[in-house]
Amino acid sequence: MPRIIDLEMNLPRSEEEPGYWAAMQGRMGNAVGDLQPLPDGYGFDNYAHIFRGRSDGAAAPEAPADDGGITRFIADMDAAGIELGVLGSSNATLARICTAYPDRFIGLSATSPLDGMTGVRNFERLVREHNIGGLRVVALYNGIPASDRRYYPLYAKCVELDVPVRVYTAMTYANDRPYDLGHPSHLDQVCMDFPELRVVAGLAGWPWVNDMIGLLRRHPNLYADTAAHRPRHFATAGAGWESFLQFGNTLLQDKIMVGLSRSTFGLSFEQIISEYQALPLKPAVLEKWFYKNALTFLRRA
Repeated sequence: MPRIIDLEMNLPRSEEEPGYWAAMQGRMGNAVGDLQPLPDGYGFDNYAHIFRGRSDGAAAPEAPADDGGITRFIADMDAAGIELGVLGSSNATLARICTAYPDRFIGLSATSPLDGMTGVRNFERLVREHNIGGLRVVALYNGIPASDRRYYPLYAKCVELDVPVRVYTAMTYANDRPYDLGHPSHLDQVCMDFPELRVVAGLAGWPWVNDMIGLLRRHPNLYADTAAHRPRHFATAGAGWESFLQFGNTLLQDKIMVGLSRSTFGLSFEQIISEYQALPLKPAVLEKWFYKNALTFLRRA
């Protein structure tokens, strides 16, 4: 059984705060009292149209009757050889889970850049007192690209605390906001301005795969994870991943980490892992993707 560190885990819904996903996947900007409903199929509802059969957050129920909670979740991790998981959730949930299970989870806080120094101080408190392990920047949800200077105090604090940042880096299918909020080009400016900052490009930059490859070669502290993509498609001809797989098996073998994204696909951990094992990757490279690269990036070595 391989040893695995999973860069994208979503907790069971029973462990989330009520309304968390509805708040994350609502409209960009500040809510107003007389907010009107979106047209059918608009915004995050479009994911259900684009990815038929997926279990994306927008379509999943807010609180299943019995999902086993954190106990079953950790048992599933153990059965699949997953030693550590990276979580995104509300700060309150992350603080609770990461305090209780510091050796199993790294929580990334989605602190808002609109909160200024108040947000920076709260982020530092979460890291120092509640075992939060880094920052999560998701332009998909807040509409603010990672290169926006309002994030810079948070990036500086990450460098000071020696914790990483994970940046949403992919096209968005939520059709009520620009498609290129997560373009890899936003990472270039951040990595130039903060060369000591450890950055992982979540979702690996599709469809701008060649841009992503160039930036991974250009910046020593920039990595990428494979979250939200079915692993079997990395080897599918015409899917756009040919160069990613080629470089990930050679020159960039030390820069790629897996995000299993079990809740996205509605598959078991074991099924997703088996798809990675079927890819044309050298065994030593697959071990790096599964475990060794994340061990180094997350300072767990």
